Amino acid sequence: MAGKKKALVAARTLKGFQDFLPGDALMRAEVIRRIQGVFELYGYSPVETPALEHLDVLLGAGGEEANKELFRLESPEEEPIALRFDLTVPFARLMAQYPEQIKAPFRRYAMGPVWRADKPGPGRFRQFTQVDIDAAGAATVSVDGEVVAVMCAVMAALDVPDYLVLINNRKLIDALLSDCGIDDPSRQKHVLRVIDKLAKVGLDNIRKELGGGRIDDSGDPIPGVGLNEDVIERLLTFIDISGADRRAVIAAMGEALTDTKLAQEALAEMTELAEALEALGVSEEHARFDPSLARGLDYYTGPVFEMILPQAREFGTVMGGGRYNQLVERFMKQPIPCTGMSVGLDRLLAALRHLGLVEAGKTAVQALVVTMGRVAKADTLKVARELREAGIRCEVFFASKKKMQMGNQLSHADHYGIPVAVIIGEDEIAQGVVSVKDLDAGKAGREDIEDRDAYREAGKTGQVTVSREEMVATVLGLLER
Repeated sequence: MAGKKKALVAARTLKGFQDFLPGDALMRAEVIRRIQGVFELYGYSPVETPALEHLDVLLGAGGEEANKELFRLESPEEEPIALRFDLTVPFARLMAQYPEQIKAPFRRYAMGPVWRADKPGPGRFRQFTQVDIDAAGAATVSVDGEVVAVMCAVMAALDVPDYLVLINNRKLIDALLSDCGIDDPSRQKHVLRVIDKLAKVGLDNIRKELGGGRIDDSGDPIPGVGLNEDVIERLLTFIDISGADRRAVIAAMGEALTDTKLAQEALAEMTELAEALEALGVSEEHARFDPSLARGLDYYTGPVFEMILPQAREFGTVMGGGRYNQLVERFMKQPIPCTGMSVGLDRLLAALRHLGLVEAGKTAVQALVVTMGRVAKADTLKVARELREAGIRCEVFFASKKKMQMGNQLSHADHYGIPVAVIIGEDEIAQGVVSVKDLDAGKAGREDIEDRDAYREAGKTGQVTVSREEMVATVLGLLER
C-alpha cells in the first residue's frame, strides 16, 4: 500500500447553489443590516423558523402549494418533510401554533435561505435568501400602504435613487372578470397567468393567449383561454389604464367597471390606499397604481405590489408582496388578515451591482499587527488585545517562519484591503513604542515610482512611531480619515 496516491474529492458546488467569499458576504451583511434597521423603524420584530417543515404544513391539507418545486426529505422518524420554499407559510404556522405568545396585531420580520428545486438560470438559484416583513391582524389597507412605504424606505437606506413600486388589487381584477362573465375559478386563474406574462411576451402574444392560443419561439403550442374578441378587448383596455397620478388611475378604473358591490369595495380600498401613501410621503414617482400587474393574484386577496429598477429591468422584480387574508386559515378556523412583502436579496444585489451601486468588500479587519525579528508571541497578543479592547477589529499575522518576513505580512494586508498596520520589533518592545502605518497612503505614495531606493523611501509615507499609550488614538485617527 506504500506510495499509493490518495484519491481526492473534486471541490464543487451543487447546481443552483452559491458560495459567498468574504467580500460578497460582507456586502450582503451590510445590506441586510440596513434593511433590518428599516424594518425595526416601522415596528417589526425578528422571528426565526426552522429550514425544515412538515410536508403538509408547506403544501396545505389539500396540496394547495403542490406546484412548488420542493426539496422533499424524510425525518429520522420517517415523517414526510421538506425544506421551506418561502418564509410566509412558516409565519402563518407560527400565528396558529403560538396564540398566547403571538397576539394579533403582530408585525414580524425574518431573514434566511429558502429552497426551490426549479431550473437554475441567470439570477435564479435553488437556494436563495429572502428578507421578509409580515403584518397580521389588521384588515385595513392602510397597513398595505405602510408595507409599500417600507419598500421605498429600504431603497433610500441603500442609496438607490431610481425605483418603482407597481400596485394593483385582486378585487379589481375579480370585478373585471365578473363583468366579463368569467366566473369559473380555473378559467380565472388561466386569465391571470396570461396577464402576468405581459412584460415578458408583449401585448400581441397576450391577445393570442387570451384567445385561441399561439406558437412560442421554440415552436411549441401554448393553449389559449378561448375568450371572444369583445372580452379580450375589454380586458386589454382595462389593464392598459394609466393616469397622471394614483387618484386619476382610480377614477379611470371606476369608469371602466360596472357599478357593482365588488367594484365599489375594490375602488374604496384603492382610495384608502392612495390616502395612506400620501400621508406616508410615498411619492407618485416611486409608487404608482398599475392595473396590468397580475403577480400572484391567484394567491393574494387584496392589494398586491412589486418593485422594479427601471435601469435594470432585466433583473425583474426585486421586491414583491401583497395582502393574503386566507393563509392562516390553513392552520386555524379563526381568520387572521395578513399582508407583507419579501426582498429577493440575491436578485436585488445582482441588480445593484449591475448598476454600480454596491461593491464587494475585502475584509472586516481594520488593523494588522505586523512583527519584525524575534518578537515573543505574548507581546504580539498584548498589542492585539489593547486594540480589540478599544473596539478596533484586528488580526495578528501568524504563519510559518519563512513567511514571517515583513514584506509577506504587508502583502497580506494589501491583498485583503486592511487599511492600517501596527508594526512592532524587538527595539519597539524595549522602548515601549509601535509604528503605525497608513497602508493606503503608503500605496499611493509609491505609484509611478521606478527607482528602487525612492520606492522604499516612498513606502514610509503615512508611517509614524508613537508610544504604546498613543497607539489606540493614532489608529482610530487613521481609521476616521
